[in-house]
Amino acid sequence: MKRDYSAIHPELRLFARFTPKVTYNRHNVWLFHRILGAARVSIPPRDLRIHNAWVPRRGDQTSLRLRIYQPDALAAPSGTMLWLHGGGYVMGTPEQDDKRCAEFVRELGMVVVSVDYRLAPEDPFPAALEDSYTALTWMASQAQQLGIDSARIAVAGASAGGGLAAALAQLAHDRKDIQPAFQLLIFPMLDDRTVLRGDGVNCANVIWNQKSNRFGWESYLGKACGNEKVPEYGAPARREDLSGLPPAWIGVGTLDLFHDESLAYAQRLQEAGVACEFYPVQGAFHGFDIFNAGLPVVRGFRESQISALSQLSSSSTAVSRLSPHTSK
Repeated sequence: MKRDYSAIHPELRLFARFTPKVTYNRHNVWLFHRILGAARVSIPPRDLRIHNAWVPRRGDQTSLRLRIYQPDALAAPSGTMLWLHGGGYVMGTPEQDDKRCAEFVRELGMVVVSVDYRLAPEDPFPAALEDSYTALTWMASQAQQLGIDSARIAVAGASAGGGLAAALAQLAHDRKDIQPAFQLLIFPMLDDRTVLRGDGVNCANVIWNQKSNRFGWESYLGKACGNEKVPEYGAPARREDLSGLPPAWIGVGTLDLFHDESLAYAQRLQEAGVACEFYPVQGAFHGFDIFNAGLPVVRGFRESQISALSQLSSSSTAVSRLSPHTSK
């Protein structure tokens, strides 16, 4: 059956048409994990340093790898970002976001730390979240060495990484060891109950579809996926009380499978008194910003993120309230 691309943003239609239609499953996920791992910056940039650090995990003898992006010089302790890559909780590496993290460093002059967290189904919940928390507390403990201000750490991520960032903000709020100053959630994977929806609802089925979503959530949560036995922090959209969480920016395309859960989470943050900017992109599908960064629709999406994060360069972290605008 011929697919209708008319609802997709005009600047993105060509990419949607020629993007391979893939459903991720236990038979092919290893291949895509390797492909993502190879997507690193091939030539080290001259204006910043990229290096790895290994941090002991709590409770065992293994180490967690962190990929650190630092500007050549920091004039003073700066705001900083903990970055969590996407991949449906089942694939991905920090290297896949080398370019994205380097852009944050260049635009904001801040240190970015990306986490090589454990993946499902080999390591289901809460492994990835505990790795993220280990990275967060390590950043705070190493603030002087990194040249950062531990009071101005943003937790951020895309797709599953956005869901992890939201869960991390909740976990940190409850444990009270270190409080993130901001959360940047890019088309976040927040709610396992989306697997219960009919296939194709409000979704362009480009890059990430309903079957892939079910595989990701079931790998991460096991038999608890989609029912009332989901553990606390397993699916951040299930948390009832969102008050006291850090200010947030949430961006997503209107044809993304995660659009409705992202909008609902933004509205609930707002109702709980948490400042939140919601940035919808009309006609955009999941992961649309990995394509040509020069496209106005992609550039506007990224510029909004930079603008939100720029507030970490000062002592104030307040952001605008729920935004009514729609990106053209």
